[in-house]
Amino acid sequence: MSEKRTGAQVMCEALIRNGVEVMFGIPGGAIMPFYYAMWEYRDKLRHVLCRHEQGAGHAAEGYARATGRLGVCIGTSGPGATNLVTAIADAMMDSTPILAITGQVGSHVLGKDAFQETDITGITMPITKHNYLVKRAEDLPYVFEEAIYIATTGRPGPVLIDVTKDAQQATIVPNWDIKLDLPGYKPNYRPNLKQVREAIKLILSAKKPLIIAGHGIIMSGAVEELRAFAERTRIPVITTLHGIGAFPEDHPLSIGMPGMHGWVHVNRAIQECDVLFNIGGRFDDRVTGKASTFAPNAKVIHVDIDPSEIGKNVKVTVPIVADARLALQAFLDEFPPDREAFAELHGHASDWMEHIREMQAKHQPKQQYLNRSDTANMSLPPHDVYAALTKALNSRGNYRVVTDVGQHQMWAAQLIDWYRPRTHITSGGAGTMGFAVPAALGVAIAHPNDTVWAICGDGGFQMTNQEMATIVQEGIKNVKIAVINNGYLGMVRQWQELFENKRYSGTPLSGPDFARLAEAYYWKGITVEHTGQVEAAIEEAYATDGPVLIDFRVEREVNVFPMVPQNKSIGEMILESPHQS
Repeated sequence: MSEKRTGAQVMCEALIRNGVEVMFGIPGGAIMPFYYAMWEYRDKLRHVLCRHEQGAGHAAEGYARATGRLGVCIGTSGPGATNLVTAIADAMMDSTPILAITGQVGSHVLGKDAFQETDITGITMPITKHNYLVKRAEDLPYVFEEAIYIATTGRPGPVLIDVTKDAQQATIVPNWDIKLDLPGYKPNYRPNLKQVREAIKLILSAKKPLIIAGHGIIMSGAVEELRAFAERTRIPVITTLHGIGAFPEDHPLSIGMPGMHGWVHVNRAIQECDVLFNIGGRFDDRVTGKASTFAPNAKVIHVDIDPSEIGKNVKVTVPIVADARLALQAFLDEFPPDREAFAELHGHASDWMEHIREMQAKHQPKQQYLNRSDTANMSLPPHDVYAALTKALNSRGNYRVVTDVGQHQMWAAQLIDWYRPRTHITSGGAGTMGFAVPAALGVAIAHPNDTVWAICGDGGFQMTNQEMATIVQEGIKNVKIAVINNGYLGMVRQWQELFENKRYSGTPLSGPDFARLAEAYYWKGITVEHTGQVEAAIEEAYATDGPVLIDFRVEREVNVFPMVPQNKSIGEMILESPHQS
């Protein structure tokens, strides 16, 4: 305890004391003392050398999202730090606990435009839960403890610590006797029982109730509680994009995903419901559409750990600030013990579910890709890729899927059957193209015994595919990449087709031969151009002991439907392109 340590050694020891085992980063001048010290701790701290700091940030996100633990990314000052910004913003929007550590120029030249000096704390202030500029080595033990606590508690999110080079080099006797003092930060985990009882009265009186399960269910570990609650009340369950996996889709109470690319019957149920119980979702605009028209007949119960989200987008009847798991436990405890209290609710819920299934039977089969004839000899519809993928994933098990952003992302959410939490990982709030490949790296390190599929569009893939080299250098064999390659920035092109008179400005996209690119990175590369080749390619990927990329060259102008146009109600969904015959 009395031995002297450099500030850089203190940083390493602080991470180890907080259970950190893996870090993703790139060294540079201002962070070099930390890397020098890291060598001594290499048996306890695994460092993954990424090819771009954005990739390091997304890898830390993937690790955190797959485990629920803290992800750590590292960059040097100036461009190293600014390259982390996109991933930090993504983590902020999606409530992902990451710690970004950046080096900074020496304190004696701060503010003098020194080489590679950038005010990264100023830049990231709006996109972090908190950030720090540390100029004294003595402050490091407390700052790291506080930063990690803030990142991982309440509504999780990113925290940045910027450490000057001289603070890393200075020698101190660290004080590990730390008592956190955060009078302005007191996350509330337990629900107010008066509000819970008020919500129960609403639920028991409902004739058309719905549950929306959001990301908070997964983050709080409330999957079992959600299932118990739904089965006791027999209320239909909707899962948001980030809530996918919180409730198994083969459960008789599961009805699907809402919002811009949700199913027609789900959105119409929302518009008809009389009580809407949102647990752990923030009423994002991609769920609500035009907020003033959302769930017009419903009394809304909203459970969220972040009080700022309640009432922000949708008017709430019963607000409950709490952890999702603890809230659901309270609901289960407070419900009347006798079955008679539920008799009327169960009767209404049964009739209501029958009505929803009738809407589903009417609308869902109209989707072209759910009603296709034999396509074995046709060009490749993207939906046939997903049919084969979901069959392979769920017959084999032990999988994680990371999706990038765009059409392929929505098809994955719609067309793959999801049953378990933390198996579907995507960029939601920020919609960050380039997320999937580096995030899959983080997921693969977290779960080395699972097969990790990164599903990308050809646009997003070309933004961060250099992390394929990282995957090889790290000896990672359990990553498979599926590129849904349509030669466009597909989702933007879809909007241009539907709303901008097919003016395809800046969306036709060229690229290399992805299979040959994969081989250049020492991956196995496969090219698929017809439906009849899909299953064999996926089988070959599984049979290969190492990373594999499959270039699925799909039909170029297939659209994602249903779709809610911008600033429209979720009741006004487009079901097909007016340009299609």
